[in-house]
Amino acid sequence: MTSTDPTPDAHTPDPARTVRVLLVDDHAVVRQGLKLFLGLDPDIEVIGEAANGEEAVTQAQALHPDVVVMDLMMPVMDGITATRTLRRLLPDTEVIALTSTLEEHKVNGAIEAGAISYMLKDASSDTLADAIHAAARGEVRLHPEAARRLVRDFRGPDMRETLTPKETIVLQLIARGHSNRDIAAEQGVSEATVKTHVSRLLGKLGLDSRTQAALYALRHGLASLDDTAR
Repeated sequence: MTSTDPTPDAHTPDPARTVRVLLVDDHAVVRQGLKLFLGLDPDIEVIGEAANGEEAVTQAQALHPDVVVMDLMMPVMDGITATRTLRRLLPDTEVIALTSTLEEHKVNGAIEAGAISYMLKDASSDTLADAIHAAARGEVRLHPEAARRLVRDFRGPDMRETLTPKETIVLQLIARGHSNRDIAAEQGVSEATVKTHVSRLLGKLGLDSRTQAALYALRHGLASLDDTAR
């Protein structure tokens, strides 16, 4: 029997994979441009916009986006403060810092606040879309120069000897941009087990995020800059 169901469009978004994004920038033209570019990706849905950090926090609490693309220099509440607030209120929502500058205090401040990625506004739409998908999977993406500065300035405890061999492997894979699902598949364990390893190694090292874990690995020679700066 011939099916009468319509043939699926190859460009139809898959609801199970669609990443819900909140755009935050104080310039409307920038938000419009980002929305236009990201609209070309069928697996990204821009669900809201905000013009400052305060609006971002309010919108995020109402919409629960998967990823927030956050400008850092904004009135009312800056992006670093908003990132710190969002990571506390919505730990399952990842934040990508997207800015026009590589000023060291902003790079360090964004990562310390909990941003999973640091990108420049001159990045191509494909690069940004890739970073958004990566963030939704819990993967770290850093601008190459931002990664170099972060590794140079990063001051983490020298406690590598306290990690178990399995935790050390997980740390290396985090630095190489792997998600928990990827690590689970590669190591032949459950995703829940990987989450336990990640939680324990962060606690042992006194770190707050996967991005800080990646920087720790880079600082101690467990991974290379090419692993995160892509």
